Amino acid sequence: MKLQILGAFFVTILMVNCGKKKSEVKAETGFDIDAQLAYCVEQTSKAVKLVPADGNIPRNIAPDSKTWRYVDYKDWTSGFWPGELWYLYEFTNEIGWEQTADKFTQYLKPLSVTPALDHDLGFQVHNSFGNGYRLTGNPEYKDVILKTADTLATLFNPNVGTILSWPRDVPNMEWPQHNTIMDNMINLEMLFWASKNGGNKALYDMAVSHADVTMENQFRPDYTSYHVVIYDKDTGEKIKAVTHQGYSDSSMWARGQSWAIYGYTMVYRETKDPKYLDFAHKVTQVYLDRLPEDLIPYWDFDSPDIPNTTRDASAAAVVASAILELATFTEDEATAKMYMDKGEKMLVELSANYQSKDANTALLLHSTGHAPAGSEIDYSIIYGDYYYVEALLRLKKLKMGMPILAPLHKN
Repeated sequence: MKLQILGAFFVTILMVNCGKKKSEVKAETGFDIDAQLAYCVEQTSKAVKLVPADGNIPRNIAPDSKTWRYVDYKDWTSGFWPGELWYLYEFTNEIGWEQTADKFTQYLKPLSVTPALDHDLGFQVHNSFGNGYRLTGNPEYKDVILKTADTLATLFNPNVGTILSWPRDVPNMEWPQHNTIMDNMINLEMLFWASKNGGNKALYDMAVSHADVTMENQFRPDYTSYHVVIYDKDTGEKIKAVTHQGYSDSSMWARGQSWAIYGYTMVYRETKDPKYLDFAHKVTQVYLDRLPEDLIPYWDFDSPDIPNTTRDASAAAVVASAILELATFTEDEATAKMYMDKGEKMLVELSANYQSKDANTALLLHSTGHAPAGSEIDYSIIYGDYYYVEALLRLKKLKMGMPILAPLHKN
């Protein structure tokens, strides 16, 4: 990671704060990162006490409600809650958070030994067991990740070159043809990790193939993304590009573009191939260029109801986290500083105007899940919370001159 590129940018901060412990360093704007993380600890402490029974995992809270809807380990969002708990353990370094994170992480263990339900195994297992292993080195966690990566690999279709997203009949997906959704880019991280940590080296090649085929087929000339591409499962021929959760087949669905930004930044980190860095810049720029003034996107950039439609705080949190990492890879100092500034301002806005506070025990309000289906519109949603904490931790580490994936504390 090219942290030296940002060294000059942070030297003023470190000089001004030289009398403080590193963990107390604040952003130039006066944004108190630790205060926001302490808020996350307080809110999540309340939420943990509400979980009704073993196996229940928080997913969302409806507007004007204080009640979580719970899911089990099979739900695609099941990894975000234990992942959030691991991040809070990372921040606090308190054994109680480690124990709580482990408890909820263990619920997902069956995913490593059962056939793949869909592509979301990376979201589920890398966010939970992956963060747990990064922070503790527990060999049991590593074993689960490696087994799950092999399970995810069973969805790879060599005729197409991508991982099948939904191995079942979904409306407009031409089943049994091969569908790939933009969200799937995030799951590549587990394949890369496994290939470098004792798993099959072929997992790396699968991840690269998926990134390449997606880059070729799932973007328009202006670098906005299609949510879904359908391929002929036998020939690999592209059949059509459509949306499932966006406004239309030709629109830029906010969270879909956020997955592209996060995904290609991560693929560059794992491969160091400059074509992915270049592409990450391009898919990021079109997103940034079209943001409203407060930097929090409407659920779809092309919704005809703007500005009288819902926002998506979860997309903002994903992008904030992604562009903070992208800044560390960016050689042009002005562009790197722009990414840092934008990422920080997104977090400032989310913290000032989107925190749940007394409304409920989630972290953020105003995320949008699946607007066309009328599902999770203007909700608190667990993945928004997960990426919000992740982005805060990344910003904190960058202000401290640390790599963003390094554990905050050395135990």
